[in-house]
Order: sequence, then structure tokens, then C-alpha cells
Amino acid sequence: MMGDGVEQGWLSPYLIEHGMSIEQSSLLFTVYGITIAISSWFSGVLAESYGPRKAMAMGLLLYIIGTIGFVGMGMAKLDYTSMLFFYAIRGFGYPLFAYSFMVWITYKAPQDILGRAVGWFWFVFTGGLNVLGAYYSSWALERWGYENTLWSSILWVLVGAFFALVLNRDKFETKASKGSKMQELSNGLTIVKKEPKVLIGGIVRVINTTAQFAFPVFLPMYMAEHGFDTKEWLQIWGTIFTSNIIFNLIFGFVGDRLGWQNTIMWFGGVGCAITTVLFYYSPVWFGGSYWAVMAAGIAWGALLAGYVPLSALVPSLVKEDKGAAMAILNLGAGLPVFVGPAIVGLLISTIGSAGVIWVLAGLYLVSAVLTKFITIPKGVESHN
Repeated sequence: MMGDGVEQGWLSPYLIEHGMSIEQSSLLFTVYGITIAISSWFSGVLAESYGPRKAMAMGLLLYIIGTIGFVGMGMAKLDYTSMLFFYAIRGFGYPLFAYSFMVWITYKAPQDILGRAVGWFWFVFTGGLNVLGAYYSSWALERWGYENTLWSSILWVLVGAFFALVLNRDKFETKASKGSKMQELSNGLTIVKKEPKVLIGGIVRVINTTAQFAFPVFLPMYMAEHGFDTKEWLQIWGTIFTSNIIFNLIFGFVGDRLGWQNTIMWFGGVGCAITTVLFYYSPVWFGGSYWAVMAAGIAWGALLAGYVPLSALVPSLVKEDKGAAMAILNLGAGLPVFVGPAIVGLLISTIGSAGVIWVLAGLYLVSAVLTKFITIPKGVESHN
């Protein structure tokens, strides 16, 4: 995930500085978001049909092909068509690798520690993508430049693949021998009809990180109006996700103790609704205090991790077809990449930034209500 996170903080400004329009940059990331969403859905059913190891290897290969084409042909020649094509291919890579591995975890981890297991998954996922990837790139850009920093991402994904695919000797029995692979792929859609609670879980997962992708679209300008420069905003944003990865672990334990459903509802849904509003209004309420805004941001990032047990709750709704259930959940993880910016684009001109914040807070409360209906079968986990 560190390899995939190297360009997140700088790629768009870099491309615009080199002659690309804002619209072209936006289209590039929109297409990337679409392929991430598609790949997120396929990861669950492919992992179950062909095995996580093969699905992860496929993700690794697509990532490397996409990176070679994007850097070697797109960036080197400033060829927009090549950039669009190969960045889309690159987008298929990490969901196939990461989310297929999560399917592996949900099948193999004992039920009583599944919350902690997925907590560890999200700890390293977010830690690599949002924290270490950003810190590494800020160091590498000064020493190697933009293109070489992107080339180095291949090294990081190969190191990760070595641990996950070579050193990891665990066996996974696929369901291929029990039915057709096409049937398994169709299960990724029909599961929502057989078990509607899985669909509810997918909707809650979309709401979980919608604000995460909406905030960067308008909050930097809002914060600048209240005296925060770019460096201060980036420090706040980076610290938010440092808080988030720590609490990914903590809420894994909390979920196993207090119940997955209760943790998602109260810490995730209600907690994020309150802290979303607090984060937005803290510059006004506390006179532009940097530390007050930082504290509000840390609280929001921490409670964002309250949704971690969702990755344990949703696959526990079904005895079989856990990969299909995870496919819906993974699709929910991929969709916010463009759902968040879309909400801002559609609403900010009519209701303003404050209105958008209240919409996002309202969505969190909706997710809390929806989670009330995600009840798992009796005997699966007594405290949930």
C-alpha cells in the first residue's frame, strides 16, 4: 500500500504544472476511481473462485504494467491518452491485491478475534496508503525527482508481494470444484438478493469514507480563509490518518468486546457525525486555533476507525459465499473515491461548504440507523 500511496499528495498539481488542465486531471482521477471500484468488487469473487493468491498475483501484475506504461510512456512524453489508459490499468491493481487478502483473512481468522484481525488489516492498509506513502514521497521527491519516485513504487509493491505470496505458506481451498466459476462471479451480485443485509453493509461502507474523499476537495480553501496555510493543512490531514491507523487497531479490539454492531453505530456513525461538524466549525469556535482544529481532526480520524468491525460483521452474515459478501463490501470501499467529490461538486454551489458538512454529518447518522438492521445469525457471535 505504501507503493500505491506515493503519488497521492502531488500527482495532480504536478500534471497541471506540466500543461494538463484541471478538467483533464479530474478525468484522470475519475477513471482511476472507477477502475478501483470495479476491481474492488471483483476482488471478493475472484479470491473465492480462483484463490486469493492468484487474485493477488493478478493485481500485482496489473499494477506493475500500469505503472510502467504510466511513467514510461505517459509522464515521460506527457502523452495524455497513455496516461489515461495506463493509470486506469494501475487502478485495478491494489484492490485485487489488498481486498483479496482481506477475503483470506475473513475465512481463516477465528470468529472471536476477527474484529482484531481486520483491525490489523486496516492498520497496515491506511498506514501504507495515507501515511507512510506520503512521508516517503516527501523524502524521495527531493532526492530522486517525480518520475523516479513513481518508478520506486514498483520496488515497494514487490516487497509486499514477497511477504504475502512467497513467505506466506497458508493454503486456501477454493470453491471452484464445487460449482462453475461463472456461478461464483454471479454470486457477487445475487448475494444482495439472497441476503439483503449484505447490501445494507455495502451502503454503510460507502458512507464510511465518503467524507474522507470529499474533505480534500473544499476544506483546504475553507481552512485558508481562516488563516491556515497549505503546510499547516497537510500537517493536520497527515495527523488525522496517523490517529486513524492507531484506532483501526483499537476499534478492532473494542468491536470484539462491545459488539461489532454497537461499535459501528455509536463510535462510527454517531461519533463521526458529531466530529465532522466539530472539525468544520472549530476554526470559528476557537478563534483559528491550530491545536483546536488539530484536536478536532484527530477525533474525527479516530472515530472513522469505528467502522472497522464492518469488515468482520458483513462476511459473518453468510456461512458460505463470504467472498461474494466481501465483494459488495469492497465495492463500498471503492465507490467513495468519486462519490465524495461528486457530492461536493453537486451541492457546494447551492448550499455552500457548511451545507455540505451537514449533509456528510447526516449521512453518518443514516449509516448508524442502517447498521441497526445488520443483525447476524444467532450463534455466530454471541455479543454482536
